[in-house]
Amino acid sequence: MSLENIILISFGYFENELLEKVVNDVAREFSIPVKTREGHLDLSAFYEPTRRQYDGNRLLKAIDLGFATDTDKTLGLFNVDLFIPILTYIFGQAYLNGRCGIASLYRFSNERYGIKKDDKVFVDRFRKEVIHELGHTFGLIHCHNPVCVMHSSTYVEDIDQKGHQLCEKCKIQLENNKG
Repeated sequence: MSLENIILISFGYFENELLEKVVNDVAREFSIPVKTREGHLDLSAFYEPTRRQYDGNRLLKAIDLGFATDTDKTLGLFNVDLFIPILTYIFGQAYLNGRCGIASLYRFSNERYGIKKDDKVFVDRFRKEVIHELGHTFGLIHCHNPVCVMHSSTYVEDIDQKGHQLCEKCKIQLENNKG
């Protein structure tokens, strides 16, 4: 069965301009048509009051069960603070070589860290995270190359230091995994 599309599903409000930039970068990086649509979930069901965050594991499972298909790669886009039990927070996550993933732009604005607003940095962080999580769905693991988009990112500064493209090694691995 061949892969037909990458589907980006926004849960909550996302500016069209932001989505268009991300769509173009994702389509260029994976050479697969990218479509967007809106999704609806009662996010309160995923909220953990003791942490004041949303459970990334449960959200990922909900995307897989309710929105993913076997013919597409699906990524749920959110603007909420995500966590998994072993980490304080996450930017996103995906099933390795799976059908879907999630990404949140919640922690990407400079203002959250007391720094002057910068829309370009905000968009760059988000597109890198979307491409990174989709890379996992294609079977790519974290890369040791510090400028590869598949390099692990614990902090936003880590995201800022890497590029928005796959390194040559990861590009080859992607083509092998797609073929």
